[in-house]
Parts: sequence; C-alpha cells; structure tokens
Amino acid sequence: MKDRKLVFVLLLVFSTLLGAAGQLFFKIGVTGNFRALVEFVALGMIVYGIATISYFYVLSRTHLSWAYGFTGLSYIFASVIAYLFLGEAVPLLRWDGIFLITIGTVLIGLS
Repeated sequence: MKDRKLVFVLLLVFSTLLGAAGQLFFKIGVTGNFRALVEFVALGMIVYGIATISYFYVLSRTHLSWAYGFTGLSYIFASVIAYLFLGEAVPLLRWDGIFLITIGTVLIGLS
C-alpha cells in the first residue's frame, strides 16, 4: 500500500510540475511574436495534456480530496519557474505563502 501511495505522490508531483511547465510555455507564447505564439502555445498544450492524463490516472485510483490537495504544488512550481526562467520578481510575502502551501501539501500527502 505504501509503494502504491508513493507512486501516486510521484505522479501528482510530475503532473503539477508539467502543468507549471505548460504555463511557462503559454506565457512565452503569448508574449512573443506569432511564430512563438504558435510553437510555444502548442508545446504548452502538449505538456499540459500529458499532465492532465497523468492526473486523471491518479484521480481514477484514489480519493479526490487527497489528490486535489497536490494541485497547490502548481502554484509553488509556477512561482519558482517564473522566477528562474522569466526573471519575475517574487516578493517575500509570496514566498511566505509558498512555504505555507508546501507545509499544507506535505500534510495532505501524509494523510
């Protein structure tokens, strides 16, 4: 049972990370030229689609209240990606919120 839960946790982390990566590609696509719009938005849709399929897989095999709790990771991943790849400023208060989301996600994962 613990091995199965670990697989689900890893799939949920993978799904939310891919979802955040998809958002990065969307952002690059909509702020660039037309070619970037087509290429990066299409790439974002593919990555986001893979994230959705992996999420559906976990959702079909576990409780919604548990799996959905991991979607908070998407905010964490998106903020870190925006900071690292887009150079976006992330204020200290937002980092505090990210820290609290992390704690909440860990508690949900342990339940």
